[in-house]
Formats: sequence, C-alpha cells, structure tokens
Amino acid sequence: MKIKITKSEKLSEKPDSSTLGFGKIFTDHMFLMDWNIDTGWHDARIVPFGPIVLHPAATVLHYGSEIFEGLKAYRRADGKVQLFRPIENVRRMNRSAERLCLPQIPEEDAMQALTTFVGFEQDWTPSAEGTSLYIRPFMFGNDETLGVHAVHNATFAIIASPVGSYYKEGINPVKIMIEDEDVRAVRGGTGYTKCGGNYAASNRAGERAEKMGYSQVLWLDGVERKYIEEVGAMNVMFKIGDEIVTPKLTGSILPGITRMSCIEVLKKEGYTVSERLLSVDELGEALKNGTLKEAWGCGTAAVVSPIGELCYKGEKFIINNGEIGKVTQHLYDTLTGIQWGKLEDTYGWTMPL
Repeated sequence: MKIKITKSEKLSEKPDSSTLGFGKIFTDHMFLMDWNIDTGWHDARIVPFGPIVLHPAATVLHYGSEIFEGLKAYRRADGKVQLFRPIENVRRMNRSAERLCLPQIPEEDAMQALTTFVGFEQDWTPSAEGTSLYIRPFMFGNDETLGVHAVHNATFAIIASPVGSYYKEGINPVKIMIEDEDVRAVRGGTGYTKCGGNYAASNRAGERAEKMGYSQVLWLDGVERKYIEEVGAMNVMFKIGDEIVTPKLTGSILPGITRMSCIEVLKKEGYTVSERLLSVDELGEALKNGTLKEAWGCGTAAVVSPIGELCYKGEKFIINNGEIGKVTQHLYDTLTGIQWGKLEDTYGWTMPL
C-alpha cells in the first residue's frame, strides 16, 4: 500500500509533560484513507491535522455508522518508541466493522498505516513517567444519502494525542457505582464492539455517578440486571478468596486487550482465573463476608486501575481498606514495565518502531 505524505507547514510546540491530560492535545498530522464499495480502499495519506469535511446527510451523522480503537505508543529508556499488541486492535476493529456493516481493512494494510503514521509522529511520544502517545484509529460511513443500508462509502482515520494519566487519581483506588437502572448493552447487540453508540448510551448513568462522587459506573447485564459486566471505560476483575474472577465474554462485553493480557500474565504465574458469570448478589456477599480481597479495572487508557469503593443501591463497600492490592499492583507493574521497556517482554507483545 502506498501512503502519500503531506507535511504540515507549521509544526506545533511539544507540550510540557506535566500539563498533559487525556486526549486534549493532538499531533501535527493525521492518517486518512477512503473506501468505496466499487473500488475498495484507496488514497492512503498522512496530512496536516485538521477538520474533516462531511456532507450533511453523511451516514455517520444519522445512523451512527462508526467504530474506533485505542492503543498507545511508549517511549523506552533507550529513546526508542514501541507499540503494545497492535495487531489485536486491528483484529478487534475488523470484528467491530463486520458487526456494523463497515468495510474491514486487510491486517497488513492496517498495520502499515499504524506503524507508518506513528513512526512519522513519534517525536510526540513523551518520555516522562506514566506518559504515552494515545493512538485513536476510527472509521465512519459517509454515504451522502438518508437511506438506511449497509455502508457504500467510508473513511478510515488515525489521530494521536500525548497523554498523562486517564484518571486524576492516577494509580490510586477509584470509587465506582454499580448501575441498576440503565443498561449498556445486551447479547446480540453491539456490546462487544467499540462503537460510539455504546459510549453515548452510557453517559446518562455516568453523569449521575459523577454527581455522587464516583469515577464511573459498573454495568449489570441488560436482560436479568443481575450479572456484573464491565466498568464504563474498562473491563473489571475481582479477587475473591484465591480465585481471580472476570465476567465471561457473552457478546455484550468488550473483549479488552488489557483484559486478555492480565489473564495471560495471571495464568502464567499460577493464579486461578475464572471467566464466568458473576452476579451482583455473589459480589455483595463476598463484600460482606470479607472474601473479596481486591477489585480492579483494566483497559488501554488506564492500564490497571484499583477499585477502592463500590456503591450499590446507596450502600457503600470499602475494598482492601481503600488501598491498592498486591495482585493489582503486580499487574500494573508488569504490564507497564513491558509497555515502557523496563521489563523483558517474554510474551512477544511489543513492537518497536
């Protein structure tokens, strides 16, 4: 695949790492590529970062034909930049595309787009502790008609943003509210995809939780409203007794790449890991009888985030005295150690540029 590069005439000054939030500052360029049902993917290009022009009838504006991904580039101590399991993001994006009737991208082309773009913008990858370059590939339908049908025209894009910690609390435990009114997704729907609609539908509950002092909500299943699913922006795991429990992927939960990595690390180190249905009643009982030892969320943005408090129907439960647990800390240290090149990557997960 040939990628045309048009350099920006004016480059921005790199931000001070101490001022980085999450997704507020963007690099000088972006990647774009178009698709048409007759000609396929074409016109791959890196161009100056700026607005994308859309027809007022564009499919994405009316019917939500949109998917996205999130991954990071990390600056190692030797100055080199590396990606973490990017092929898994490509594969998940293609699964999302299939569900929303958007075009899939050949894996080799998607990887070429990612590595070329990130390599071109790698000077934006910060080096301060805990910082990284967040990469957001996304795709949207842009048919210029109001008819409801599978997409005939689409655009694939990649933008990037130097970031610090996703949560203001950093690695300190966060407070999570279990949501018992709204639902995020149901089996047979789009819960296993990364599409904008899933996140838009979660905002109302998220706003309620924030007003009550909670960072995010923990979702229950959309049918019986009793089984734990995932946190707003992360998968979730619990240490109950000697068992690590994470909700089973039933089609309504995003198959997280950090989740997958946590499971692989834990199993390799001899932990008992169960991917199964976990009811809110079982979780509540574990909270009350003291067998719930640790809880944490895991996702690309925060990597691993300890949960120090859960609230369900107004009742508050403190986990591990509101402190980060031993397993949670170990997972955070292991994954970030591999990502930043501080630990040997014995799994073959990293890809230096």
